[in-house]
Amino acid sequence: MDISQVLEPPDCHFLSAAVGWLELGNPTEAELELRQIRAAYQDSGPVLNVRWFLYERQRLWDQAQTVADRMRQLFPDDPGGYVHYAYATRRMAGGGISAAWDALEPAAQRFPKEPIIPYNLACYAAQQNQLDEAWIWLQKAMAIGDNTQLRQMALADPDLTALWPRLQARPDADAET
Repeated sequence: MDISQVLEPPDCHFLSAAVGWLELGNPTEAELELRQIRAAYQDSGPVLNVRWFLYERQRLWDQAQTVADRMRQLFPDDPGGYVHYAYATRRMAGGGISAAWDALEPAAQRFPKEPIIPYNLACYAAQQNQLDEAWIWLQKAMAIGDNTQLRQMALADPDLTALWPRLQARPDADAET
């Protein structure tokens, strides 16, 4: 996503205010701020990203998935839309972990240097009790990302509880694929 796109005033102010309202836990006011942004910027990366987080905070998964799909269409070279799409797919009615896996797995080849994709695939595999597959994906994530940070993240992630003994047994092991 081209998050470097700069919005002009007053749109940049509305976007900043929307972020502020989200941080304060007030999605209603955040939505009102986003609505004030001119139509020309509604499909910009920064606005779509904030809108996705607005829906995520409200657990409006159908809307979040729709926004993420728009992100994938407009910014196909950015992994964020793919990750958001799978995240929303997992949680929406009629979605689930298998559907999230199916949505995200193709992105692993498209974005081989993005560690959050194999990390999330590890979560999905672990939740489907495919623990060897989950371990392989987690190792891939740690090999391309910050091994220490991802290990700590995994040890705090309830999706990966089944892998905690492996992670704890090999605290100094380098990531391996």
